[in-house]
Amino acid sequence: MTCEEKAAVAPEHPRFPEAVRYWLRLGCISFGGPAGQIAIMHRELVERRRWISEGHFLQALNFCMMLPGPEAQQLATYLGWRLHGWRGGVAAGGLFVLPSAVLLFLLSWLYMAGGDLPWLEGLFYGLVPAVMAVVAEAVLRIGKRALRSWALWLVAAGAFGAIFFLEVSFVWIIVAAAVCGWLGNRVAPGLFPAGKGHGAPGGGEAGCLVLPPAPEGTWKRAAGVTALCLVLWWVPILLAGLWAGWGSTGFRQGVFFSQAALVTFGGAYAVLPYVAQQAVEKFGWLSQGQMMRGLALAETTPGPLIMVLQFVGFVGGWQHPGGLSPLAGAALGAAVTTWATFVPSFLFVFLGAPHVERLQARPAVGAALTGITAAVVGVILNLAVTFGLHALWPDETGRVDWFVVVAAVAAFVALHRVKLSLGWVIAGCAVAGLAWRMWVARGG
Repeated sequence: MTCEEKAAVAPEHPRFPEAVRYWLRLGCISFGGPAGQIAIMHRELVERRRWISEGHFLQALNFCMMLPGPEAQQLATYLGWRLHGWRGGVAAGGLFVLPSAVLLFLLSWLYMAGGDLPWLEGLFYGLVPAVMAVVAEAVLRIGKRALRSWALWLVAAGAFGAIFFLEVSFVWIIVAAAVCGWLGNRVAPGLFPAGKGHGAPGGGEAGCLVLPPAPEGTWKRAAGVTALCLVLWWVPILLAGLWAGWGSTGFRQGVFFSQAALVTFGGAYAVLPYVAQQAVEKFGWLSQGQMMRGLALAETTPGPLIMVLQFVGFVGGWQHPGGLSPLAGAALGAAVTTWATFVPSFLFVFLGAPHVERLQARPAVGAALTGITAAVVGVILNLAVTFGLHALWPDETGRVDWFVVVAAVAAFVALHRVKLSLGWVIAGCAVAGLAWRMWVARGG
């Protein structure tokens, strides 16, 4: 098929308001941690809307997986930037977080105030099997297209085994995968092919939107982006210190989580042990039990799992408000923590975004990213398995949650075979979860 034929069947470039509506919808349905969120974006942007090609999506995923911070939110930021420039990146990254931030703030307040909403818990419970189905379908779909040789299958299996059984750091897995891809391409190019760039004119895949070349990255642009993002990052934290005091919980949280944002490689599960140790044992902002409850709330709300840090900030501010009221201290802590956690991600993405496709066009870099792509499949599988084990065996009794089993299979069939819309699957599972919890509560 010629470039002209591809363009003839490709969708029109989405208008900015249309993209904003999608990013807001994504922020409201992005359940299941990074694996589920990446799966949802792939299904919507690559399969359904065809705004992004398969190759470009994997390039972007490789890039974001190597950055510190929440990779799913960074992926949305990059894709939004690629479609509509800086305003698209801000809209995509911000709306990916906003619904979760608002909902988790309300749930945190209910938790600290002693509220109890069993109907809401039932709805969230029903979302678990929907997420399992989405992730399972994503692993199959992405793996089928990314693992193009038996050698890449071995890389994916090795990445899964290293992170799941040996608990090897994600950073070392990515480094090893890149070396395997680079060396493998030199020894056996057919087994480790260098990926093709998407950014060149006419470089889109059949039926996908053909994007224009990415803007050029310059030193002047890098300096401007860095200066602007650093000002936006630190000014609110300094203002919190001026208002509440330099020794206040809110200011100390802003400084601590700014430091954590620089070392959060490998996703939320990699950084949570460190954050829990510091927040519980060193600073005493909350108890271990409260930390676990916050993690449970974050797992059942949309948005990145690292949003649990907002809960840490909220509870720490509530229990150590200083001269403020508990709610005011909690609001300050939650706002500062969320700001310090996510604003650095925009800096990292906007700095590196112009170079993603040009690096991919170089054979050596393309081969290294091919290896990383294969490893990413193993990493997503690890997240899927970890989430699945926790969902199927939710307590220490060892009993299987058969509702989750049945609902997950039904949701997978609805998505994979029946091709039912993701929104209907999520809504159906949520209603089923509520009905099941109500039936069990009545002694069914």
